[in-house]
Amino acid sequence: MNEQRTNRISNGAIAAVAAAVLLVGGGAGWYAWNSTQVPSPETPSKTTQVPSQITQEESPSIYWLTDTGTGLELVPQSLKMAATDEPNKVLTTAFERLLAGPTEGTGSTTIPQGTKLLGVKKESDGIHVNLSEEFTSGGGTASMMGRLGQVIYTATTLDPNAKVYIEVNGEELDVLGGEGLELEQPLTRKSFNEEFQL
Repeated sequence: MNEQRTNRISNGAIAAVAAAVLLVGGGAGWYAWNSTQVPSPETPSKTTQVPSQITQEESPSIYWLTDTGTGLELVPQSLKMAATDEPNKVLTTAFERLLAGPTEGTGSTTIPQGTKLLGVKKESDGIHVNLSEEFTSGGGTASMMGRLGQVIYTATTLDPNAKVYIEVNGEELDVLGGEGLELEQPLTRKSFNEEFQL
């Protein structure tokens, strides 16, 4: 009789221990499963990590002119440049290549040879382009409008809606050329297309 009772107690104890193990194991398993579903603050999920260079892979362009038979048209030429987070470097390189003149394709320029870049800078109010006085010399109205378009479009290569201020020897340009092409600054792609016909 005592042996049977001892066996019953032992079986009950074993059952209780097994239940406790299942309960603890199940809880630990539930916790482990949930912790893999919600990223902890120390380890952000991969979707929140965005490399800074991805947002800087702009494809800047310089703009040449091509004769359509009835007028001129601005045509972009993409520049191959390393990604950078400094827009002033991108703009400086773009203008240096623009002022050097076309080297490939059928594009042309009406920017006078010898025009130098004295500075280009993106500021809070827009893009400031400072050119040497050669920019204002030679050519008729079509030539003046063409070079104006080339500068505005190249200056806004990183932001097509940016405002552009054109300066010559550090002074804001009000009139371009001998025929007096009046400029109302700042200039934008939109205002250029509305005011001037290439």
